[in-house]
Amino acid sequence: MTTNLDYKQAGVDIEAGYEAVRLMKPFTERTRIPGVLAGLGGFGGCFELPKNYREPVLVSGTDSVGTKLKIAYETGVHNTVGIDCVAMCVNDIICAGAKPLFFLDYIGIGRLDPKTAASLVEGVCEGCVQAGCALVGGETAELPGIYKDGEYDLVGFAVGVVEKSKMITGDSVSPGDSIIGIASSGLHSNGFSLARKIALGEGRTTDTYIPEVNKTIGEEFLTPTKIYAKLLNGLAERFEIKGAANITGGGWIENIARIAGGKEGLAIELDAKAAPVPAIFELLREWGGVSPLSMYNTFNMGIGMTLAIDSLKTGEIIDAINEAGERAYLIGKVAANDTDGETVRILGL
Repeated sequence: MTTNLDYKQAGVDIEAGYEAVRLMKPFTERTRIPGVLAGLGGFGGCFELPKNYREPVLVSGTDSVGTKLKIAYETGVHNTVGIDCVAMCVNDIICAGAKPLFFLDYIGIGRLDPKTAASLVEGVCEGCVQAGCALVGGETAELPGIYKDGEYDLVGFAVGVVEKSKMITGDSVSPGDSIIGIASSGLHSNGFSLARKIALGEGRTTDTYIPEVNKTIGEEFLTPTKIYAKLLNGLAERFEIKGAANITGGGWIENIARIAGGKEGLAIELDAKAAPVPAIFELLREWGGVSPLSMYNTFNMGIGMTLAIDSLKTGEIIDAINEAGERAYLIGKVAANDTDGETVRILGL
C-alpha cells in the first residue's frame, strides 16, 4: 500500500502557486482603477458601481482564447494571449455600449510553472489597461491529468456598465444606414483551427519566416487581438451608434448579421473590396485553397469591429476613427429585405 502521499506527489505544487501569485502582483497593480474596493487575494472581487449613472445596466461577457493557445505552446511566448483573452470578452460587451469595469481570468494548467502563469497574467493585465478596466480576481487551477505539461487553457469574464437610455441595441437600424468597418490587427483570436491546419502544413512551422508579412508564422499568429473599448466608448459619447458587431467566430456573415439586433426585414449588403485585406489572409486562402466565401465566413478578413450609423454621419465618424489612430472604411449598407433570403450579402467575392 502506498503511504505518505501528499498533494505535490499527486501533481499539484502548492508552493508553485504561491510563487505564481507573487510574480503576478506587479502586473495586477497596473489595472487598479477607481471603483476597486479590495486587492487580489480575497474570495471575491469587489467593485463599486460608478455614481454618475441614473439607470445603470450591467453588461457581461465571457470567452476563451481558443486554439490560438497552441501557437503559444509551440513558440513558448505566453505574454500576449492574455490580451486576446480580455479582447474577446471586452469587444463583445462594448457592442451594447458598455464601458468595461472589471475582468476576471481563469487559467487551467497541467503543471504550474510560476513564470508561465505570471506571463499569462501579464498579458491579461496589459489587455485590461488597454480596455480601461480592472483585474479584480481570477483562478489558477493546476489540473494534472486533464492538461499535458506545458499546456493550459485561458478563459475570461468581463463586466461593463451603460446608461439604459444609451444602450446600443440595433433597434433603430434602418434601410440606408451605413456599415463602417474598423481595421483588425490580423487574425485576432478566431479561426485558428483552420489557420493552423493550413499554415503549419507542407513543412512550415511557427519559425517559418513569411516575407509577405515580414514575420515568422508564430509572430504573425500571436499578434494580439485589437481592443476597441476606448475607441467605441468615445465614439458613443459624440455620435449615435445604432448597432455594433464584433467580428469573432463566424466571420463577416454570422456576426454582421447581428448588428441590427435580430430586427426583421433588413439585409446587410457588404463590399469585400471596400477595405484592404491583410496579406496573411491572402496567404491562408492560397495555401489552403479556401473559397472566398469560406474565408469571409471564418476570418475577420482585416475588419475587427463594425458599426451601423446614419449615412449622413459616415464621413464624420470615419474621420473621427482615423484621427484616433485607427483605420475605418465604409464597407456596406443596410437594405430592406422583403424575402426570406440571405440577411448578409457580400459583393465582390
